[in-house]
Amino acid sequence: MIQNPKRYTITAALPYTNGPIHIGHLAGVYVPADIYSRYLRLQGKDVAFICGSDEHGVAISMKAKKEGVTPQQVIDKYDGVIRKSFADFGISFDNYSRTSAKIHHDTASEFFRTLYDKGDFIEEITEQLYDAKANQFLADRFVVGTCPKCGNEEAYGDQCEKCGSTLNATDLINPKSTITGETPILKSTKHWFLPLDRYTEFLTEWILVGHKNDWKPNVYGQVKSWVDGGLEPRAVTRDLDWGIDVPVEGAEGKKLYVWFDAPIGYISSTKEWAAREGKDWEPYWKDEDTKLVHFIGKDNIVFHCIIFPAMLKAEGSYILPDNVPANEFLNLEGNKLSTSKNWAVWLHEYLEEFPEKQDVLRYALTSNAPETKDNDFTWKDFQARNNNELVAIFGNFINRVVVLTNKYYDGFIPKPNDFNEVDEAALAELKAYPAVISSSVERYRFREALGELMNVARLGNKYLADEEPWKVMKDNPERVKTQMYVALQIAAALSILAEPFLPFTAAKLSKILKNEGKLKWNDVAENSELIPEGHQIGEAELLFAKIEDEEIQKQIDKLEATKTANLAESKQPEPQKELIQFEDFAKMDIRVGTILEAEKMPKANKLLVLKVDTGIDVRTIVSGIAESFSPEEIIGKRVSVLANLAPRALRGVESQGMILMTTNAEGKLVFINPDADAPNGETVN
Repeated sequence: MIQNPKRYTITAALPYTNGPIHIGHLAGVYVPADIYSRYLRLQGKDVAFICGSDEHGVAISMKAKKEGVTPQQVIDKYDGVIRKSFADFGISFDNYSRTSAKIHHDTASEFFRTLYDKGDFIEEITEQLYDAKANQFLADRFVVGTCPKCGNEEAYGDQCEKCGSTLNATDLINPKSTITGETPILKSTKHWFLPLDRYTEFLTEWILVGHKNDWKPNVYGQVKSWVDGGLEPRAVTRDLDWGIDVPVEGAEGKKLYVWFDAPIGYISSTKEWAAREGKDWEPYWKDEDTKLVHFIGKDNIVFHCIIFPAMLKAEGSYILPDNVPANEFLNLEGNKLSTSKNWAVWLHEYLEEFPEKQDVLRYALTSNAPETKDNDFTWKDFQARNNNELVAIFGNFINRVVVLTNKYYDGFIPKPNDFNEVDEAALAELKAYPAVISSSVERYRFREALGELMNVARLGNKYLADEEPWKVMKDNPERVKTQMYVALQIAAALSILAEPFLPFTAAKLSKILKNEGKLKWNDVAENSELIPEGHQIGEAELLFAKIEDEEIQKQIDKLEATKTANLAESKQPEPQKELIQFEDFAKMDIRVGTILEAEKMPKANKLLVLKVDTGIDVRTIVSGIAESFSPEEIIGKRVSVLANLAPRALRGVESQGMILMTTNAEGKLVFINPDADAPNGETVN
């Protein structure tokens, strides 16, 4: 761990531009990275917070094929959506670039060429899966088959999403091309490999020994598992038509593998930022006094803790990450987030549907962050955290302080009188909080840090509740001046301590207190006065608004509609039955009818006894639909009746026919009924 670094390079995983940003991305990577960056800036640190769109690789090609557009159209569309979402949500990148930019192509090509010229790659001819019908080699994600480890029949060529195993496409049992559905063949092709096995000793010493005590257990454990399992050479090139050309002779038609080019995007984005700001980029990547921190999700641990460090070590002039505080996954309402299945809360949609509530989502995601294990986001929890914590604790304290200051002193900070023990204890506790919050942030425990921030608001609420200035005002107005002065110091502290976590709220509070830009993080602990006597504050504004049940139900209904659509899409029709002759069908007498009466069969949960007008008679039919319909809701229902079914006694009642039913996308029973106004008794032919 670097002590007292001169500067910080902070990277957030480059999002794939094959879709928008969702809450899983935010909770896993971007909110914690933003908290850390904002915190460091408040301390006056030299920070480069770097990110950009990852615009190469198979995911982009797959999206383009699915939408019937070019890869360039895909990346342009989603880069725009992602950039705007991040900006509107307040993620404070110093630079957000694109891997399609020329500066990145040049940087990645130069990096490859350096390793190539040093002889760090292995050149091999290997057999890869090839789709003869599509006339192309198949990248990992263009192959699906049965996982050899768990039997999942929908495993991809690079990973089984069911058991989490990393695979090679040639490992799959019964592989199929996702392009044509054909069984691929093996065909020889030349590629370049990074010999990770050569770096086993380096990785063991650097991580397993050097970072045993300061890296998160989930990160350390995954790295140890990979190293202990034996590292193998990994291809850095692929036969693709989208990506960065391999910059050596004999590599025509080959591209840099996306896992090789994407992390270099951090470097090219830093170069872009430095050029714009008139800075030298190299110290941020090559000076030992720089602290490099990668914020990622757990699915990227191997790339950032084994492969990218091996690349940097091979190049020779770069520093290595001081920490990689990867988070686990966030689930949604009990199910795994899925971009392809639209099971997500999309950031751009949230920002439209919950205007000016960026900080509510930041708060909910941070207080429930999957830092040590997978966690679950629910809309009810989101509502409760807003209403019971942000509104009732933070917002309530600030509102009382500002309202009373305007009521008693026309908004001017009163001059305090002598402090008693309660006042001094509150101010002393306030001064301790920056160090407490800092300790949590610097150990990447952002959920814990946020809890301590809310304890500052609780300190203010308790102080006011115990002191009751609204009562004391009647008999001792001089005492109230001191009480309000203390409460206002707590409010001013919140305006700065909240900024990394709730930047929009902090800005609004600073505006209300009219102290924008006047305070830094350490002022809370070091200054005896954060907001001076005689200073005039503004009028009260609500920092947070209660979220009503109707707003939450709308979001729950939206997810239920997605679940229904997914069921409909995934539902496979039953196989066709054996062939029959026309004469067999002609034997069935299917009539249009109307249900006249319906009642439950005594002592039978599933059966309803129906009276049905078939046009030729009114008959009794017993139907097993009682768990799906009440008798009242089906009276008058138009139905199709198999009229010439042989009668059958059910619990002593003779049933004279059958009502035709099917199931909808949710698996619920629905009637097969005529959509035209056909009279009862008409036959269905």
